[in-house]
Amino acid sequence: MKKDEKDKRKSCEIGPVKAKVRRKQSASIREEAAEFQEDRPLPPHPCNGDEELYSNKIGNYSKGLPHNGLGEVDLKAYESFMKALKTGDPADFESIPLGGVVKLTNPQGAYAFDLAGPDSHHLGMIAPPAFSSAWAASEMAELYWQALTRDVPFAEFSTNPLTIAASSDLSNFSDFRGPKVGGAVTTGTLFRGNTLGDLVGPYISQFLWKNIPNGATTVIQRYRTTVAGDNHMTSYQEWLDIQNGMAPAAQNVFDPTPRYIRSGRDLSEWVHRDFTFQGFLAACLILLGLGQSALDSANPYLNSVTQVGFVTFGGPHILDFVVRSARSALEASWFQKWLIHRRLRPEEFGGRVHNHLTGAASYPINSELLQSQAVSKVFSTFGSYLLPMAYPEGCPTHTSYPAGHACIAGAGVTMLKAFSNESFVIPNPVQASADGLSLLPYSGTPLTIGNELNKLAANIALGRDTAGVHWRSDGIEGLKLGESVAIGILKDYRETYNEKFCGFSLTKFDGKSITI
Repeated sequence: MKKDEKDKRKSCEIGPVKAKVRRKQSASIREEAAEFQEDRPLPPHPCNGDEELYSNKIGNYSKGLPHNGLGEVDLKAYESFMKALKTGDPADFESIPLGGVVKLTNPQGAYAFDLAGPDSHHLGMIAPPAFSSAWAASEMAELYWQALTRDVPFAEFSTNPLTIAASSDLSNFSDFRGPKVGGAVTTGTLFRGNTLGDLVGPYISQFLWKNIPNGATTVIQRYRTTVAGDNHMTSYQEWLDIQNGMAPAAQNVFDPTPRYIRSGRDLSEWVHRDFTFQGFLAACLILLGLGQSALDSANPYLNSVTQVGFVTFGGPHILDFVVRSARSALEASWFQKWLIHRRLRPEEFGGRVHNHLTGAASYPINSELLQSQAVSKVFSTFGSYLLPMAYPEGCPTHTSYPAGHACIAGAGVTMLKAFSNESFVIPNPVQASADGLSLLPYSGTPLTIGNELNKLAANIALGRDTAGVHWRSDGIEGLKLGESVAIGILKDYRETYNEKFCGFSLTKFDGKSITI
């Protein structure tokens, strides 16, 4: 062989190990991660028992399938739906009878595998509230009040008669699991998340108000919203048509003026139009603009005199982990939605309440809801007991528990906490004016990164409740599931770094501190 040919084949690679050793190391890291996931004990997958308890499937999701005049699903169609879920055969999914033109949203996503983090089928959740429970009753009452108060600015919650009435009414429920002060729901805890940080400062997170550095431009967080009173599906025929999968007859009416998020209606519309990881990508860009003090103290480059992080422990690393966790979180959500729970959506439950109270049917709805101020107020306002929806199409065509938005939120926020200094105080905090046209200085209790990230997760998870498409437990438990997804991914990548690194530290939603 000629010398120039030998030179062409010669490797110019340098480094502490040769290529063959590196290949072996790479395989070992992957094998150990796979073995770790395989050796974990299988979690239980309990459900609330409603599907077996009610032969007419009144406690389960069926939107998009054919229904009778009461909104009860055609049982043969439901059997076909269940057959497809049990077999996983793509041909069986193509045989599911639909009631209209709207298709089911990707039930086969429940079977997808991933190559990093825990398998979607390897994470557990508690069962959601049962149809007849006091817990479910309290969640439905909260949803009625969220619909009734959509146009109340968050800044006026403490003085508005509707939010005062909502706080009083929810305090009467025996199993309401939202935050309380002294055993009572207050206007300061109303519709908020369950972490301590959720109760500090304004209702909306700083990450949904502050300007977003976005490459060569800056995004001002004033968004298109809908006009006051833009509510849908309050007439029975409209509701029934939507349950059967018909296209909505109405459309949202938009406010011509973009606004900062200042009310439940604005937040509902934000979580109507966002892409999967939008809020957490924005939060990441804001955090990266706060400087090194906002990074976790374990970042190996904070004390380096010659290097800064980039591919690892720098902007590209953090951005990638926030984004990559989103789809994994959805996979975990889809498994639970389709193959475990099949929980009905709030709008479906609203139809049950309406038919029960008008005498068209008799359902085992908890008396705490039927006797609540929420039910009487929604009827006196809208002329029906249906849940007023922010969206003309109502909920998406996939089951309720857990919320996909919440799972993504739990994963994205957990990734951000892993790389951030959670105790860092956010400078120059703001709050939206009551009309949403300006940001005003906020001068109350200092707002930390950790608390405001928890609040961001709750805003996005529970914002879907404000729209009427999810339950509180869909959001709160979805956040925990997404958190587990992110922690699993962080564990799988823990051994892939060359730097001296003591691990990712973060505070979970339950307040416990962990190091990965």
